[in-house]
Amino acid sequence: MKVAVIMGSKSDYPKLEEGIKILKKFEINVETRVLSAHRTPKELMDFVNDIEDNVDVIIAAAGKAAHLPGVIASNTLIPVIGLPIKSSTLDGLDSLLSIVQMPKGIPVATVAIDSSLNAALLAIQIMSLRYKDLKIKLDNYRKEMSKKVLEDDESISNL
Repeated sequence: MKVAVIMGSKSDYPKLEEGIKILKKFEINVETRVLSAHRTPKELMDFVNDIEDNVDVIIAAAGKAAHLPGVIASNTLIPVIGLPIKSSTLDGLDSLLSIVQMPKGIPVATVAIDSSLNAALLAIQIMSLRYKDLKIKLDNYRKEMSKKVLEDDESISNL
């Protein structure tokens, strides 16, 4: 089980840490790279070609023009999850729209701006179709979330 996490700039890494942490909690191997669709296109394509047979899902994080997820998706059949990164210019709306508006025939799943946790959980959900132990772990994770909400509800209603 392996997920590749690719970011267009090292400055995006702090926004990816939460997602990487949950992937590792689920005992998923993570390969993290900084590769740009614009500044290192050859190296990006070499990497995508190299991982074709040993990565289950790719999370591609990008800000501003955010072409990285689409460029990757157009060059592989591995599912790609686009993670829009908030930039200083348009608060990440530019990134979100760049990723979500893929042309017909080249889909990229897209999560909320800066939501590496949801990107990781979606990757886990996709992988759970192949790896049944992930489905059990994901079910337990959701039960824990539910339990926490119900505990919070009880604590509030007893005030």
